[in-house]
Amino acid sequence: MGFQTEFNSVCKFKSKQELYDLIEYGRGKMVKTGFRVYPTGQKVIAYSPENKAMAIVRIIASIAEINFQGEEMTQVEMELIRELTVDESIVLTSLAGEMFFNDK
Repeated sequence: MGFQTEFNSVCKFKSKQELYDLIEYGRGKMVKTGFRVYPTGQKVIAYSPENKAMAIVRIIASIAEINFQGEEMTQVEMELIRELTVDESIVLTSLAGEMFFNDK
């Protein structure tokens, strides 16, 4: 059993609803499978399920646990700092595609 570390500049949502809640209400939660370590207190870039840079968020809590089904889960709570401008989104999406998501 090991921990998978996320990059300090990436927070990728798997659910559009989780991302929508963050943008709409200014706070949100993301659930990931497996134990992962997120940099609590740091600002990171939030990406949509389509790997598009959307916003700057601050990680406020990262809780790793084993649920009742025996699955390893990590819940990450965050607050919205601000949404990215169109130009910022284009640049960060391109960079992340090459650096983190292995897009060609």
